[in-house]
Amino acid sequence: MLQELAVENYAVVDQLRVRFHPGLNLLTGETGSGKSIIVDALSLLLGGRSSIDMIRTGEARARISGIFEATDPAIAAVLQPAGFELEDGELLIEREILSSGKSRVYIGNRPATVALLRDLAPYLGDIHGQHDQQLLFSPESQLDMLDAFAGSRDSRAAVRDAFRKWRAAEAELADLESSEQEKLRLLDLWQFQRNEIENESPVAGEDVALEEERRVQQNVGKLLENANAALDALYESEGSAFETLRAAMRRLDDPSLHEIRETLEPARVAVQEASHALRSYLAKLEADPQRLEEMETRLAALGKLKRKYGGTIHEILAFQEEVCAQIAAVEGAGTRMEELRKARLTLAAEYEAIAAKLTKCRAGAAKELSQRVEKELASLAMERTVFQIDLQTAQWSETGADKILFLVSPNRGEEPRPLEKIASGGEISRIALALKTCLVTKSKGPMRTLVFDEVDTGIGGSAAEGVARRLKQISVGNQVLCVTHLAQIASFADHHYRVEKLDEKGRTVARIEELTPEARTREVGRMLSGHKLTPEALKNAEQMIKTSQSG
Repeated sequence: MLQELAVENYAVVDQLRVRFHPGLNLLTGETGSGKSIIVDALSLLLGGRSSIDMIRTGEARARISGIFEATDPAIAAVLQPAGFELEDGELLIEREILSSGKSRVYIGNRPATVALLRDLAPYLGDIHGQHDQQLLFSPESQLDMLDAFAGSRDSRAAVRDAFRKWRAAEAELADLESSEQEKLRLLDLWQFQRNEIENESPVAGEDVALEEERRVQQNVGKLLENANAALDALYESEGSAFETLRAAMRRLDDPSLHEIRETLEPARVAVQEASHALRSYLAKLEADPQRLEEMETRLAALGKLKRKYGGTIHEILAFQEEVCAQIAAVEGAGTRMEELRKARLTLAAEYEAIAAKLTKCRAGAAKELSQRVEKELASLAMERTVFQIDLQTAQWSETGADKILFLVSPNRGEEPRPLEKIASGGEISRIALALKTCLVTKSKGPMRTLVFDEVDTGIGGSAAEGVARRLKQISVGNQVLCVTHLAQIASFADHHYRVEKLDEKGRTVARIEELTPEARTREVGRMLSGHKLTPEALKNAEQMIKTSQSG
């Protein structure tokens, strides 16, 4: 239930704060006074689309906030996965629209998303306006309403899941069948490529090691010459570095020179170790023309693979892995297609069974809903109206194997026809209210905020009183906010609010106030008589309010 709504810099509203109550809350005012602005602002809190056109001229942002009484456990279930928690059974929602076009959402003073607001909306409120009446013409919306009345949410979810599984198998099978011929044509090429790589069996890093070894073999003579010269200079020739160091160290035998001698010791050891390493290197270094030829042949083979399948052995091996996977897919395609054909039949049978169960549920609900709507319409001065729900077989989809059409005959003896082809604006309003009444009274759950924006369009007299009584009935278990132009409806209010536009400091601003009993009587009288409130209108207003409250 909406406890408080605050609006700032929205349309012609500069600052506005209003508290709402359980029961029937009626908003009235002159045409163009800004009544629907309240409805539009509330729509934003329920995830409606924002626009910079909503920002009051000259301001950088518009802000709307609402405090909801949130006792439904389903609300907490939606909030918890997103990291939000209720505080003392209350939910604070804020929406900001910036002049840059961006929109910000806050839940409990923490940033949130519009998507989360839309997930919360079904548990907080439902806004029914003239746009929603147009949705009555949509077969998809009609099916949604029937399913809501039938309480078939779980069955519909099961149908959706079954359809997606069947469709996925169908799509995979179609893809395999359409690409099978092309892949068979490529199979010979893939097998040749795989065999060519496997025949050479390249090893990662192999080419680098061979290149180094080949460089050594190609320069054996020069390497021998240099290594021998280095060995002579370090150790084996007269006056070698080792002999020179040893001679110098002998001359430093005096105790006062021992520190310098110790400094030279590591150099002597290093020269000796380097000499031993050179001897070992020279012992292994020898020309091997046969090995050089083998390396040239291997490097040429690897080079050929690189030119065809990748610039490095790593890329060649990756290509080989991909080709093997393609071959395996083709070789296993026949088996997979057979598995999919069997799965498709099984999944189709499962879908048919689940969809048939949903169809049966819808058929029963369609009959019951038709009867209830006709009963509601009788109380809305449409007692001769025939309302039918035509349930037909349709192509398989996520919503089942059915399509429906709302048919109506406002006059006795006429054949029921599609809603949009026969109903007038006033009749559409009453049919919409009748459907909403049936849906609300069918569902059993915590109180929600139901908003009706000008549901009285095109009606008057006894029909208006019937609409008022239905709104009153719905408000017993729900909070109802209703924008109306009719005194017959306003007289049924539990709480009455007047919206008006004023000129302040050269600018138009909208104001809203909750009316006292006396002010409420004057407002109903104004709605009866126009701008000039006459004693007769005031007396009629008093009697109308008294009668509506007693009956």
